[in-house]
Amino acid sequence: MRELHRVNQFQRLWQLSQGEPQRLSVVAMAQHCFCSERHVRTLLRQWQEAGWLNWHGESGRGKQGELTFLVSPEQLRQQLLTQQLAAGEAVQALQVLDLHPERLVKMLRPLMGGQWQNQAPVLRIPYYRAMEPLRPLSLTGRAEQHLLRQIFSGLTRFRGNDVEGDLAHHWQHDGSGKEWYFWLRPQLSWHNDEPIHAAQLASQLQQIMQTVRGGRLLASIERIEAPHPLALRIQLRQSDYWLPQRLAHQFCLLPHPDSPETGCGPWKLTHFTPELVRLESHARWHLQRPLIQVVEYWITPQLFAHGLGTSCRHPVQIAIGDPDELDALRPVDHSISLGFCYLAPRISHRISAAQAKALIALIQLSGVIQQLPLDEGLITPSQELLPGWPVPPMKMTGVTLPKKLTLHYHLPIELHVMAQALVPLLAQHGCELTCVFHDVKSWRDDTDLSEADVVMGDRLIGDAPLFTLVNWLENDPLWNPLRASVLQAPLGAIAQQQSPERRTALTHQLFQHLMNEGHLLPLFNYRYQVFAPPGVEGIQLNTLGWFDFTRAWIPPPAAAGTVQPAPEPVP
Repeated sequence: MRELHRVNQFQRLWQLSQGEPQRLSVVAMAQHCFCSERHVRTLLRQWQEAGWLNWHGESGRGKQGELTFLVSPEQLRQQLLTQQLAAGEAVQALQVLDLHPERLVKMLRPLMGGQWQNQAPVLRIPYYRAMEPLRPLSLTGRAEQHLLRQIFSGLTRFRGNDVEGDLAHHWQHDGSGKEWYFWLRPQLSWHNDEPIHAAQLASQLQQIMQTVRGGRLLASIERIEAPHPLALRIQLRQSDYWLPQRLAHQFCLLPHPDSPETGCGPWKLTHFTPELVRLESHARWHLQRPLIQVVEYWITPQLFAHGLGTSCRHPVQIAIGDPDELDALRPVDHSISLGFCYLAPRISHRISAAQAKALIALIQLSGVIQQLPLDEGLITPSQELLPGWPVPPMKMTGVTLPKKLTLHYHLPIELHVMAQALVPLLAQHGCELTCVFHDVKSWRDDTDLSEADVVMGDRLIGDAPLFTLVNWLENDPLWNPLRASVLQAPLGAIAQQQSPERRTALTHQLFQHLMNEGHLLPLFNYRYQVFAPPGVEGIQLNTLGWFDFTRAWIPPPAAAGTVQPAPEPVP
């Protein structure tokens, strides 16, 4: 980039005296700028005309002249960054950001959050890490799962505790619960403006069924057909009244058959690199149109260095803008996550059911969770599995723990802190705990847990928590030892219940049994929180700890401050 190269050359001269006036020859300046003397003279003339510096040279080769700086390189970078963003050149703008974190914070502060550029509302979110590739069948991070649901659509979609139509506007089944029809909305469009046909969706779902994860999720499906361009027929092996929920699952979000990055959700992905993720609103989306035109994630880990202030102190505390400006940035929403970090003893010849219950009782009575050295307000100890499903307290019975136990756990980092706290706690009771960390966000099919006596992990729960918990038991490798012996029959019975109330009662009964028998202990929930500057409206937390981008909006600059409060009534 030519403009950035000029700023870098200017910075080399500026650094010689840290901006103080200095005397230099053209020869010396050419050496510092890595260019010819003739080019330096051209640069000096251009910089002086642009108001960057004053140069008073003396005639004669090698003669020194007086150089006075009028602006700093940081000011020039700020101007260049602003110009490029105003021109919609976010990718080029990222090249300007090779700065020390303290200077980067100052430069980005006025550019994050809600902005209007070229008569279009833009939302910029600073983020602390690069994103995983957006593939529905492989993602585990909350941010990526949220992005998936902004970019891709499925036949159905979750809405709170229920499921509603997405690409399909209606569905029905026969009396046996084995034959289902899903009716598609007319004039559906991919992000590349191609029309969507039922045959494409049937083909995509068939491909999903061929994968390990998709095959488990859709195991009840025998055949998928497209008898009409706007209809899908799905034949099941046995009745499964979770089918609408299964089709709303992340694994069943449907990409274009020839382009896995192309979806048909409210936002289309236009740029994806380790430095920048850019979404643009899909003008032909079939549901509520977004109120913002562009959303950008600026991957700037430099902003999150310790002691510099952050825009995302933790993945569950999202700030759109700069939280150092506490007078402007405000918490707009907060909630306790339905998802939870858990501990799961794996009852075997190495740890009996009685010892598993003794371990759970020890953790509950010790107060170890409340004493974890974590930021205040980040977590809260789990009292319920779901609202109204209390975690049963275990009693100390005098059963001794095994001499040795092995704990396997994965991210988030709070589980590492928990593991460290459990080592001395169990040692006080004669048990040596060996901890094995897995650098993943959830258990994968290729993870070897055969040597684990105890497992800790994070169970993310978005919408439809009842189905999410059932699906966890059906698919997570954690439950492989129990699936055939304990879980298969009750899970099958739940899926075949047409009554939602009956499915709820049986699911509650199953999880209560798992907790009572020492198979599961919810540890703590996260406290989700979103901060935003005054210029961004319509932000409401969803169950993933993010917010629906289609609901957020940015008041136009001309309208800011024009709405006056109503006058007080005259008594």
